[in-house]
Amino acid sequence: METQAIAQLIRAGLPDAAVQVHGDGSHFEALVISAAFVGKSPIERQRLVMATVRAQIDSGELHALSIKTLTPEQAALQSG
Repeated sequence: METQAIAQLIRAGLPDAAVQVHGDGSHFEALVISAAFVGKSPIERQRLVMATVRAQIDSGELHALSIKTLTPEQAALQSG
């Protein structure tokens, strides 16, 4: 899969999200910043993101995705 395709899938499932995906064609890392994460535990956040790419994982099209999730407030604190 291409990084842009993964990012588009995540954005489709979490429309307010800012998404950055990096990878080498088989292993990918995603940074997802979304207000949907406010008040959610880390595992709940992971599940939200994984749900957006579940079909690709189940089909084997996407093999490995490491996910980092932040709320907009957390992202602002990290950048600044």
